Amino acid sequence: MGWQPELEELKRRERLAQAMGGAEKVARQHAGGKLTVRERIARLLDPSSFHEVGAIAGKTEYGADGELEHFQPANLVTGRGRIAGRPVVVAGDDFTVRGGANDAGIREKMVHVEKMANALRLPLVRLVDGTGGGGSVKTIEQEGRTYIPAVRGWDVVVDNLSTVPVVALALGSVAGLGAARVAASHYSLIVKDTAQMFVAGPPVVARVGEDLSKNELGGSDIHVRNGAIDDEVASEGEAFARTGTFLSYLPASVYELPPRGPQDDDPARAEDWLIDAIPRNPRKVYRMRPIVEALVDLGSFFEIGRLWGRSVITGLARLDGWPVAVLASDPYFQGGAWTAEASQKVMRFVDLAECFHLPVVHLADIPGFLIGREAELQATIRHGVRAMTAVFQATVPWCAVIVRKAYGVAGAAHMNSSRFNLRYAWPSGDWGSLPIAGGLEAAYKAELAASPDPAETLAGIEARLNRLRSPFRTAESFLVEEIVDPRRTRALLTEFASLAAPLRQPGRRSFGLRP
Repeated sequence: MGWQPELEELKRRERLAQAMGGAEKVARQHAGGKLTVRERIARLLDPSSFHEVGAIAGKTEYGADGELEHFQPANLVTGRGRIAGRPVVVAGDDFTVRGGANDAGIREKMVHVEKMANALRLPLVRLVDGTGGGGSVKTIEQEGRTYIPAVRGWDVVVDNLSTVPVVALALGSVAGLGAARVAASHYSLIVKDTAQMFVAGPPVVARVGEDLSKNELGGSDIHVRNGAIDDEVASEGEAFARTGTFLSYLPASVYELPPRGPQDDDPARAEDWLIDAIPRNPRKVYRMRPIVEALVDLGSFFEIGRLWGRSVITGLARLDGWPVAVLASDPYFQGGAWTAEASQKVMRFVDLAECFHLPVVHLADIPGFLIGREAELQATIRHGVRAMTAVFQATVPWCAVIVRKAYGVAGAAHMNSSRFNLRYAWPSGDWGSLPIAGGLEAAYKAELAASPDPAETLAGIEARLNRLRSPFRTAESFLVEEIVDPRRTRALLTEFASLAAPLRQPGRRSFGLRP
């Protein structure tokens, strides 16, 4: 007879696992506008590429005869597969089984899948829906005791941030450990309306006097504006597509280099309109994103975190096929000044570039740190110094283009000036320790006080100093290396990318991304 009976039993248990929480719970998942975990994995991965690990792990009940009478699959589906032909590791929560609560989980599966990504040096995608292995008060009654909290395997979660790309998708109401697993990632997404994230959900929060709906407490409009989650998407399908795009810019692990993409855009392409992109009036704003898109390979800019820290734009792109990290100012928000939030965004993004060996292109128009009482209340200088430190700790090749302003300490963070970097300035360059208009009264206080017409004297001083502000005077002293025609910028950046490519070094850095 051989082992055929056991193989038949294996198939039976696998069929039970495929049923997840049962037809009723699956129907409820669909009614909520959500896919099941197995449907999600099928949509995320290349067809027929999923190799499941631990399919028959779960909670069981046996009869007196020793035969299996009831099987509840574990609420975490794990395994390996491919996205665009590249191997990845996947961990997907099954909300149809006890709502993703801990009392339906098999802790070893969560630890195992994190270790799998770490040991095999493969990107990890977490599909989070529910508490993601977090607690349930029913566990107290079932176990007959409580326990001191501990998160087994969190050391591997932390180590993965220094080792492999980690993408986390909030696909339902995620709380507790589920929320932590979303935040502990290099890139996170949340589905608008059908997904929320919170430390504790509405029933718990109601006990402290706040009666809120799920979206009022932790909807996507909250978390993509405070930086807890990077981006919002309209559907699960969009989340899966953005996951694949994000991973396409990165290596499988820090022990490899980011792969070169298509080289189907002229490296010397010049956009004539760039010569007029920056207004002569320094108080007038302009749109930076079209400038970014004109300089990088057409269609390659992948923005990250658009709705938070909005005075700074961050994203991935390609230059003649080479993946790069793009940091740019957005004068539409606080004039491009670095706020506390923008500084946090800069630090996290530079850490990402450093971790995965991405050369950085910085299009700078920085009037300084945001000033005022609100900025002081938000500890802007503390967060700003952390961002500047991240810039100075980075070892990846760096190219700065000063598009307009570079003032003060924040302006100095356009690059690490203590090491060699390529740097260019547009003719619109405007820099100094502080803007002239902001320091005239203090610097010329005595002269103004002695003047019979202080307003006229002030205007004369400002006109005199403005003549000295010319970027050509700075270049005469070699305090800026090159002033360039904006239309030449793409050619210079593609040259930078090709020069930087052989300088990239695989391997771990002294630190990973600080979530």
